[in-house]
Amino acid sequence: MATVYKKSALLSDVPLHYCPGCTHGIIHKLVAESLEELDAGGKAVGVAPVGCSVLAYNYFTCDMVEAPHGRAPAIATGLKRALPDGMIFTYQGDGDLAAIGTAETVHAATRGENITVIFVNNAIYGMTGGQMAPTTLPGQVTQTTPYGRDVTTAGFPVRVCEMLSTLSGVAYAERVSVDTVPNIRKAKAAIKKAFETQAAKKGFSIVEVLSTCPTNWGLSPTEALEWLRQNMMPYYPLGVYQDRTANEKGVF
Repeated sequence: MATVYKKSALLSDVPLHYCPGCTHGIIHKLVAESLEELDAGGKAVGVAPVGCSVLAYNYFTCDMVEAPHGRAPAIATGLKRALPDGMIFTYQGDGDLAAIGTAETVHAATRGENITVIFVNNAIYGMTGGQMAPTTLPGQVTQTTPYGRDVTTAGFPVRVCEMLSTLSGVAYAERVSVDTVPNIRKAKAAIKKAFETQAAKKGFSIVEVLSTCPTNWGLSPTEALEWLRQNMMPYYPLGVYQDRTANEKGVF
């Protein structure tokens, strides 16, 4: 019998700890498949910081490093400079990347560090109980904004891809989603291209993935996917925000 589908060898055979309906599992699969298709698993090193993905090292069979909260880009910078031929990636949530880790993210990007960032945006602090995150939408109810995010006191959400796309060191930035099969395929293509960008030594690459958090949103998995489509996608439009990969010399 012909094999139609098999799990990536870069994923371990252990149960995931994520909540039902969480799309971290899908994103893990796309990362693993992309690395495997590029034959980069043997030289891949992932960096898992604090957040829902804190245990990601359990799920990937490539080398993994645990980073302090928000410091994944700094750890990845050191890894890439020590292992210039390695395929170095971070796997970060919105609280980690866009709050405590904002400085590390921005400065790694503006230096053009040749690393790949997988940024999971679910508009909330998931691991610690559902507080407002930098990406929480205006009016969105969270544990710390029970009446909805008030932009007059809490400010506006951070649009990470739009912000980073203005920096000369960013070679590739794209926002995708994993809410439907067609979008999952597009997300896979974006993640693979981000790794290809690193392999070509073009500079910093980031793929922002719109994700769900049914538990802290107080919705069923199906309702959460619909909420993402109706609320997150209008505020965080999908698409390519920077692509300098065509420039062979890497001069921007």
